[in-house]
Amino acid sequence: MGVLMSKRQTVEQVQRVSLAVSAFRDGLRERPAAKGASEGAGSRRGTLEDAAQEPACEEAGEGPSAGPSRLRRAAWERLRDGRGVEPEEFSGGSALTPPAVARPSRQPGEDEPLEISLGQREQVSNDEVCEVCEVWTAESLLPCRVCTRVYHDGCLRRMGYLPLAAAAEVIEAAHAETGWSCHCCDNLNLLLTEEEMTSLSEALQQHSVAPGDRLSLDSFLRYKRLAHPQEAGGLGEEAQQERDTLQFAALDPEKTGRVEWADFLSHESLLLLQRTRSQNALLRLLTAKERERARDAFLALDQHRDGLISAAESQHAQQTWFRKRHKEAPSCNVSVSHVGPLSEGSPARSDGSKSPDKILPDPEPEDRTVDWPAFLRESAIYILAARPNSPAVHLQPRA
Repeated sequence: MGVLMSKRQTVEQVQRVSLAVSAFRDGLRERPAAKGASEGAGSRRGTLEDAAQEPACEEAGEGPSAGPSRLRRAAWERLRDGRGVEPEEFSGGSALTPPAVARPSRQPGEDEPLEISLGQREQVSNDEVCEVCEVWTAESLLPCRVCTRVYHDGCLRRMGYLPLAAAAEVIEAAHAETGWSCHCCDNLNLLLTEEEMTSLSEALQQHSVAPGDRLSLDSFLRYKRLAHPQEAGGLGEEAQQERDTLQFAALDPEKTGRVEWADFLSHESLLLLQRTRSQNALLRLLTAKERERARDAFLALDQHRDGLISAAESQHAQQTWFRKRHKEAPSCNVSVSHVGPLSEGSPARSDGSKSPDKILPDPEPEDRTVDWPAFLRESAIYILAARPNSPAVHLQPRA
């Protein structure tokens, strides 16, 4: 019992400190504009907060314009701290304050090969107590399908991570084969280091994309053309635009004509990981549960039991096994994820003729064989892409 009380006291202390820090920050933001401008240059955060404050300085007024600028600045701060956009149904009265997340750092030797045996199974068991309150209540705990953490739905609601309207759906998914990702695993942006996050934030601000924006197809293609001109490579501008259009359709499974901010951020975070990390480094990000699912996928394809599969089979696994189930209705970014094959007609379409399953082929020898280590390395980025609960496909595999 002493352990439980100690944990609750720790949580209460964190809440009090968070409230004090929030109040202190609010006080700083309410200072006169001249004083705030003189002190802003000494900010530890530098480019991220300074850029967020520029629109307020240009408007030169503390009347009605101060409200939107403060909200915009707060959104950038939440993105920097790894908390994303504030949940719409967050109740401040009896809520727990989600702490700022410590971003990971690159480790020496992470690019070295990592030996993961195909035949040696990993015994994975979930935690016994809730990650938030450290209380055990048997079947009422919701297990994450990526990590070993478990949660009470009530604790998630108090932290603002589970809207009441989606609670029944999440509880059903968490106890089903489909599974559910906790807020730590659902947010792929948390995999970025401070340096990578700064680079991404600067690119977003340079091309006028702010936290919370819902991108249209034109905005998405314009950002791709300006922010990633090197991606076209040998494809040509027209072929690259077609590929980006297919990716947009995959990020918009409900066919609303808009890509949600959380899905766009996950997509861009994955692209940044692809550019900055080696396959061996990405492999180290996988959890034991994800490695076990990859083993099952490989063994199912290895019909001859010789430890080899064809390149086509490996690509097929990337295109189908690590995809998400298409949902008929949105549910506030806490939709159910699915790791498994999709039906032929389930993917969303950007128009009447293009499907996100239509991928521009990359040249590859048809007779190439893939062993288990290569399969795992090549699939690592797509396994990570399957983490979010959103039904969107955040990284379109190249076939």
